[in-house]
Amino acid sequence: MELINPNLINACPFRTSRRSDVQLRTPGFPSAVSRNRLSPAFRVSAAVTTTGPTSRNGNGASTSRRSVAVAKEANGAAAAAVQLSKAMEQLDFERGVCVPFRKYSPETVRNKVLETRGSTLSLLLRGVEIVWSLGFYWSTLMYDYFVGRDEEVVPFRARQLRNLLCDLGPSFIKAGQVLANRPDIIREDYMNELCILQDDVPSFPNQIAFKIIEEDLGQPLEAVFSQISSETIAAASLGQVYRATLRETGAEVAIKVQRPNIEPIIYRDLFLFRTLASFLNGISLQKLGCNAELIVDEFGEKLLEELDYTLEARNIEDFLENFKDDPTVKIPKVYRKLSGSRVIVMEWIDGIRCTDPQAIKDAGIDVNGFLTLGVSAALRQLLEFGLFHGDPHPGNIFAMRDGRIAYVDFGNVAVLSQV
Repeated sequence: MELINPNLINACPFRTSRRSDVQLRTPGFPSAVSRNRLSPAFRVSAAVTTTGPTSRNGNGASTSRRSVAVAKEANGAAAAAVQLSKAMEQLDFERGVCVPFRKYSPETVRNKVLETRGSTLSLLLRGVEIVWSLGFYWSTLMYDYFVGRDEEVVPFRARQLRNLLCDLGPSFIKAGQVLANRPDIIREDYMNELCILQDDVPSFPNQIAFKIIEEDLGQPLEAVFSQISSETIAAASLGQVYRATLRETGAEVAIKVQRPNIEPIIYRDLFLFRTLASFLNGISLQKLGCNAELIVDEFGEKLLEELDYTLEARNIEDFLENFKDDPTVKIPKVYRKLSGSRVIVMEWIDGIRCTDPQAIKDAGIDVNGFLTLGVSAALRQLLEFGLFHGDPHPGNIFAMRDGRIAYVDFGNVAVLSQV
């Protein structure tokens, strides 16, 4: 049975420019990574070596003292350079220039996983769970193929795959979401089922979610919100969304709260993914034209960026600035004072999700005109701003009742470098 599209193109499936690759976020200001700064250590070394060898004659002591003095002066200059570097990076941040965001590296993931107590046993048990679950599912596909019923049971097997990814946790749900946008990799019937993972996965209990919100806010829910929905509006791989009303202004907002204790789980899975990828490089190069470890690295970096909601809040503000004069595009306002690393509060978007095209037609919205707006907004992001929504699946795009297009979920924002 063919789960993978036989017409697979030779391209790396996760190759997307990352937000951290941006050279300029604000035109006119040099990037922190574009400056050619001589490292303080190199300056010190250079200063010392220019003093020359110590003389063996009577001037040796004097020469040595001069060398020490020069070295101390060089060290002082190096310390001042470090302070200047930090000050320049802070100025870059205030101006809006992107300081490189590198939360992911194979070494970082490895260290974080292995430094935890009982990591070996945890990795072993998790590895067995993954191999057993995926192996059993693959064996059912092979059985269907050999008995000649592979096409008959496709709807059932597609649902089974979606449920399996949900059971395996957020890392696998996110992988399923990625595959749902890749018709060149996975066949259409499976892809349609995986699209459900984009906003409809099992949620975690309200009591835990509300506790996380209160911890990030530093105050009770009742002090900030006059109302909050008793059920989640949407749930995805990394978090879930509630609808609420601000007590102070009466504004309708969406509260996005991260799943509890998710970061160690993702680090552990990324470590296992990369370990497995090291054994699959040959197959990956043959089938995808790309190193499997690089695929995991790209996936891991984007995944860890999405875990930081403070970064997402900055992304929203950038999009607001870019589209502030465009009457056809709606970007939700973000409430920075109510947002943190695990919770983000933003303006409620009262529109029709693009996963329901019939509802868009029933609302009297000109579908062709709406599609034109979408193309125009996407081209502006790519060609004018160099900053674009990295996950524009139908669940993240809304049709406003006045005909505007609205975007949500800015955790995955990609950039085009200006150099």
